Amino acid sequence: MPEPLTPLRIGLILFPGLTQLDLTGPAEVFSRLPGAEVLYLWKTLAPVAADRGLALLPSATFETCPKLDVVCVPGGPGQIELMEDAETLAFLRRVAPGCRLVTSVCTGSLVLAAAGLLRGLRATSHWSSLDQLALLGAIPVAERVVRDGNRITGAGVTSGIDFALSVVAELAGADLAQDIQLQLEYDPAPPFAAGSPRSATPERVAAARARIAPFIARRRAATERAARNLAEA
Repeated sequence: MPEPLTPLRIGLILFPGLTQLDLTGPAEVFSRLPGAEVLYLWKTLAPVAADRGLALLPSATFETCPKLDVVCVPGGPGQIELMEDAETLAFLRRVAPGCRLVTSVCTGSLVLAAAGLLRGLRATSHWSSLDQLALLGAIPVAERVVRDGNRITGAGVTSGIDFALSVVAELAGADLAQDIQLQLEYDPAPPFAAGSPRSATPERVAAARARIAPFIARRRAATERAARNLAEA
């Protein structure tokens, strides 16, 4: 059984070019957790623009961040630069040992891995870049939510809600997680069976891969550089 619920701090990393639903999906769940303080963390308190233009406001900086119980890294196109951002990687390495849970959504797992926090551990990511986790010493797993020790990772974008409910269940029990799920009316019934390579047609998956191939190649090149940096650290 989870320990009795006590006040806890959950820190979500903001960064330019993140995918907002990677962050706002979990934030909606975490903000309903009694006793939780949700912090939005970046280098400064200036607004941060998500990849589709939505501006998000940090509530604390890396320097002023108090001790965290949970740290979470979302994904998005800006994650490419974040894998080589020394200040962010140093912050993650500093706070992770004191956290009950070290977590990510989507390609945020590549950032955790670039910080050396997923070596030898099972983890997931967005389907288009899942294999890149292996370049950074993690073990890719094609599941919606993956736990290994105190690391919990969510797959692509919308899985952030599943991920966050799993975190709440870990921290406060399945009953509370189910109460929050009901509050949110989180009862997925997508209009099409096309939300995963496992359900979409092979033709649709192939077309999607072809469209994003140049971007995935750029991400892979950055991941390979991050892997070299990690090996040299």
